[in-house]
Amino acid sequence: MTQRLLDPDLADAARHLILACRISSADDPVRYRVVLRGRRELTDFFRTELGWTLHIHDVGGMVRLHKRRDDVPGDRGPRLQRRSGRGELAPAEVLVLAALVCEQLWRRPRISLRELLQSVAQVCAAEATTGRLPAFRIVATDGVSKREAQAARANIVDAIKLLQVDGEIGVDADLDRAVTDENAEVFITADRDSLANKFASLSPTLLSLSARAPDQHVATLTAISLPDAEPDAVAQRQASVEGRRLTALRRVVDDPVADPDNDPNPVGYLATSTGRERALNIAAALGLVASVRRDWWEITDPTGTASDFDFPQGRKTERQGALALLSHLPHHGASEVTAGEITTMFEEIRRDMPRWAAGYAERLPVLARAAAGELVTAGLLRVTGDEDRWQVTPGVHLWRVRARHGQPARPGRHRTEADSDPREEPA
Repeated sequence: MTQRLLDPDLADAARHLILACRISSADDPVRYRVVLRGRRELTDFFRTELGWTLHIHDVGGMVRLHKRRDDVPGDRGPRLQRRSGRGELAPAEVLVLAALVCEQLWRRPRISLRELLQSVAQVCAAEATTGRLPAFRIVATDGVSKREAQAARANIVDAIKLLQVDGEIGVDADLDRAVTDENAEVFITADRDSLANKFASLSPTLLSLSARAPDQHVATLTAISLPDAEPDAVAQRQASVEGRRLTALRRVVDDPVADPDNDPNPVGYLATSTGRERALNIAAALGLVASVRRDWWEITDPTGTASDFDFPQGRKTERQGALALLSHLPHHGASEVTAGEITTMFEEIRRDMPRWAAGYAERLPVLARAAAGELVTAGLLRVTGDEDRWQVTPGVHLWRVRARHGQPARPGRHRTEADSDPREEPA
């Protein structure tokens, strides 16, 4: 198979689209011009290799990548903007409110926040008793506390902020003030063409989502046509060679790790010579680095453009604990690790280095769960039904952790310090 490389500037734009799914001419004019120059090559690349649609909205100056995945990652999604940190994932209620805000703005492209709150509250009141929409009560009255009303206003402000970050809408005043001040004057404006370009799935009404089981919703929404959205057609599409190819390649491009055995067939697509070569070619075209074992793929972006996850960098104690745990897992000898085992390991480390993790001295089980959570995000541990037990993935064998510190350390395997340097083991 001939390797298909992208121009370096075009590969940079493609990696940015994989993470953000959009490029705006106003916010990122350089990348926007690069995409316009290579629009045909980039559009063909995403369509033929990954089955994703790239839409260039010339009037609005927006490039949007519509990523379709039947296996949507649970740790991905819009994050709420906060003063510090990455911010937590937006809860379902905020995402529902964002869709309702888009609906109201489609009808009235310029609306005050007060009118928007009233309109959304009326829609929710009509459907809340059926369970289809959340209760949304914005006024403290009998049966509604002031805290509940303020929480509802905070949720819709978060929804508006998500749309604002997406470049879909404009706001003329401070939204945070509107959470506590019911008389705050805020006007929201939107462009109908931009709103229409935001959604790539078929209409939920046409798909009759309310009549389908919840576990069928994602597969139905990612269908390309109405016949393709039927349950039998969805199952056939996912089990076909093309469906398996797209699922595997999307994981390689979009996730930090890929499991070749996570395939309905006895031989996974990535385990075949054709699948392995095609996946490596796509990774190389995008400028990604794939470390491959027979039973595991680990994908990294040296530029840091395709992902906002920075493991193993960082000096915080939780990240150091994750690296200490990672140094232990290749020698663990079991398919699962428990919070108690991690806590015992951290106790051994603290006996060698009493000053390490001093803030967690009396709360090592909390540190154990935080460290395991870091490795779950990196794809090196998997969650199980038990919140204190995690499955160890083969990816731990691709890492070697080396601790460096100012004074000589006592011999032993469990050592960690602020500067830890991961090394990949040759596949």
